[in-house]
Amino acid sequence: MKNVLTIAGRQFRSYFNGPVAYIVICIVMLTLGFFFWKTFFLFGRASAREMFRWLSLILVFALPALTMGLLAEEKRTGTIELLITMPVTEAQVILGKFLGVFGLYAVLLALTLPYPLSIATLGDLDWGPVWGGYLGLVLQGSAVLAIGLMASSWTNNQLIALFVALTLSVFFWVLDKFLPLLPTNAASALEWMSFDYHFQSMARGVLDLRDVLFFVSVAAVALAAAFRALESRRWS
Repeated sequence: MKNVLTIAGRQFRSYFNGPVAYIVICIVMLTLGFFFWKTFFLFGRASAREMFRWLSLILVFALPALTMGLLAEEKRTGTIELLITMPVTEAQVILGKFLGVFGLYAVLLALTLPYPLSIATLGDLDWGPVWGGYLGLVLQGSAVLAIGLMASSWTNNQLIALFVALTLSVFFWVLDKFLPLLPTNAASALEWMSFDYHFQSMARGVLDLRDVLFFVSVAAVALAAAFRALESRRWS
């Protein structure tokens, strides 16, 4: 566990030694602020529902930018060879990298807390859907971050990793938007695979174990794929 935390801490600190973290955080906060407050007063009620709807979509596009260099940059510079020859396992590297970027994601989510707090001063805010929304963001974000780490493990080019992670994340998010065009059986399957379908359920304050298991399963599969990609490098 010590090795995992060491790698996680190193990864977390590295974000603040460059511009990526600051750029992503600023873009997310400015975009969220613009779209949310632009329409908030039109609804005439104290609700954070729209905030979570916009934030869920924005993060699908923003988080791959945080993960694109997790392993791709290490491969490009050759430091991955040094890392995997140290007394750490591939699983520790993957988990440490994931926890490092998740730590930055947690900081980003914490910066959005003034939004519901501000809404609460304007009316009687129901905090149940707020905490459900944040739990949904934690789970959906974990899945997107894991997909990004997987994409970064497949290449040494950060732009390719960004494109692959972005494509997969957006694909899973928009699946349920095509349901009216499909037969009932196919529509049900695609709906179940949609990030937004599971997230919106939690943002309404409905905690269903199936939604939690879906996001956890996606993250676990993606991390396992990243582990296999890194393990194969040791023997290549």
